[in-house]
Amino acid sequence: MTTDALYKKKIESLRRSLPSIEHVLVIGEPGAVRALPGTRDLRALVAKADNRFTIPATDPEDIALLHFTSGTTGKPKGAVHVHEAVVAHHATARFALDFHSDDVFWCTADPGWVTGTSYGIIAPLTHGLTSIVDEADFDAERWYSILRDEHVTVWYTAPTAIRMMMKVGADTARKYDLPALRVLASVGEPLNPEAVIWGVDAFGRPFHDNWWQTETGGIMIANFAAMDIRPGSMGRPLPGIDVAIVRRTGEDSVEVVEAPDTQGELALRPGWPSMFRGYVSDDARYHNCFAGGYYLTGDLAKRDRDGYYWFIGRADDVIKSSGHLIGPFEVESVLLEHPSVAEAGVIGKPDPVALEIVKAFVALKPGYEPTEALRRELLGFARGRLGAAVAPKEIDFRPSIPKNRAGKIMRRLLKARELGLPEGDISTLEGS
Repeated sequence: MTTDALYKKKIESLRRSLPSIEHVLVIGEPGAVRALPGTRDLRALVAKADNRFTIPATDPEDIALLHFTSGTTGKPKGAVHVHEAVVAHHATARFALDFHSDDVFWCTADPGWVTGTSYGIIAPLTHGLTSIVDEADFDAERWYSILRDEHVTVWYTAPTAIRMMMKVGADTARKYDLPALRVLASVGEPLNPEAVIWGVDAFGRPFHDNWWQTETGGIMIANFAAMDIRPGSMGRPLPGIDVAIVRRTGEDSVEVVEAPDTQGELALRPGWPSMFRGYVSDDARYHNCFAGGYYLTGDLAKRDRDGYYWFIGRADDVIKSSGHLIGPFEVESVLLEHPSVAEAGVIGKPDPVALEIVKAFVALKPGYEPTEALRRELLGFARGRLGAAVAPKEIDFRPSIPKNRAGKIMRRLLKARELGLPEGDISTLEGS
């Protein structure tokens, strides 16, 4: 299903190589759809259709959803989900987002992404909530007006949006009276500690970060409404979710890391309803995600003594420098504490001695100029908080940091551009 413009731009030239596609339905304003060979006008078909329809029976294991990953570490992968996933969407929204029947809910995620589908559409429908949908581009004052005028009680947004609001300043947020707002939640990538604290300053309450993936289909770890929040932590596992920190010991085996505050790969025992059932046309990659009775997420993390989980970085993003394993998120979070920094992206840059050095790319807030003096100040600021081994050795200024349309930093793109390498698949890049 598409529009005539998108059909001509993206599909028409591929049509002959897609023999399994039987119908292309074109939708648009009445009378505006052009007659294109091999397509059918959806509105015309609906107008002629019988208004009675018997819904076929479905099985919990029937395929219902196909979500593509964000493409931050490579070409997006199509994750297959089944009808039973709705059970997880419903339950996790209650646990992690504290849904009540009289809530007014606003999920700012694009409905084309897994968050926008699972928690922008499905979960609020199953709970019978009033749900806000806004198609306009981000504008801080517009967003604050929506929160106020629609009496939003539960707000689910992304770290990138929060940082953009921080860029405008807390004074702007304080101009709006938001007595109905009781839960602020974030997802998409880890939420920097500074952003959690800023939520208290701007709204009188913190943002509740949570963790999940396209593959998990639903929230797995969260800062519940009743929890004491530790800024920078993903929170604790949801009821029924068995989480561990592991190390691979072989192709099909893992070792569980029991010691607290020890880095390893985040792993989950399979069996929850929204767990993906495969990758489209890539069975080998799917089976490689499982070992030792666990689903291996590809995210590096640690668990503290109280059972809170802390994100370190994607395994593909972790920087190996002079024997140290450095998560980009840790460095980015510290840079964001500086009053001049609006956005930060960190990569490992090849080095003949250290293997890699930490390089940071920074976008500044309005009113700050990218001077050599500020560069030196940021290098010293990071070194004072992280130590010489972890702090960036180089900092470059950029007007903005490349992100995909889900708001995640495209570190692989930063690295490719820095090293003059092919950019690879950029179909999910913001603005593409």
